[in-house]
Amino acid sequence: MPGQPSDLLRSLHVPGSPLVLPNAWDVASAKAVVEAGFPVVATTSAGVAMALGYEDHEGAPAAEMLAVAARIGRSVDVPLTVDVEAGYGMTAGELADSLLGVGAAGCNLEDTDHARGGLVDPLRQAEWLAALRYAAAERNYGLVINARIDVFIADHGTHRQAELLDEAINRARAYFAAGVDCVYPIFLHDTQTIAEFTRAVEGPVNILALPQAPPVAHLAELGVARVSYGALLHQYTMRQLAAFLTAEIAGQ
Repeated sequence: MPGQPSDLLRSLHVPGSPLVLPNAWDVASAKAVVEAGFPVVATTSAGVAMALGYEDHEGAPAAEMLAVAARIGRSVDVPLTVDVEAGYGMTAGELADSLLGVGAAGCNLEDTDHARGGLVDPLRQAEWLAALRYAAAERNYGLVINARIDVFIADHGTHRQAELLDEAINRARAYFAAGVDCVYPIFLHDTQTIAEFTRAVEGPVNILALPQAPPVAHLAELGVARVSYGALLHQYTMRQLAAFLTAEIAGQ
């Protein structure tokens, strides 16, 4: 059994037997994930930001987002992987120190430039990811880096996913060469495109469990190594709360 949380987290990324991550947004939801038997807690930046009263996409102060992660990390006894969006403008060293300080075994980093809009140039993003890997190694920190690839966000349901495949593959290969552990083409849901992507990149792939995506068992057959729920559980929970409030309380 791997000795460190990051080693355990990394070992659970097995193509064909995916790590399933129902993303949490506070201590209560994180404890529910652990009590349900899941071996890792992952945070959702959207859920955390909204619970704090901010918008997603780095609308919340980094210090507040990381404080929530730290509280979660202190409250569970499984590895924690933290969604740190695009890195909050930190240097690689600052981000490594911040993640180490909250006890994170891993992190998500996306390639969207929230300040300027659009995607970060893939070579520049690869340099940033390589710098984070180097900074973590300098600290003897086995940080598991999940590099989000945002090219499919622009699809907006137009069924052009196959047309975006080459760019996604090129980014994935650059990020793996930079030393990341997993790539996350968020919003990729087309079965054939997922299959082509996983075959082409030759490394662990994370897929978002969208309703239109294949079920987890089928994603396993496609060679996926990690399945995330992102903000979906937070959204579902808030819908259920709203329905309960309307039907059970306001309706009395």
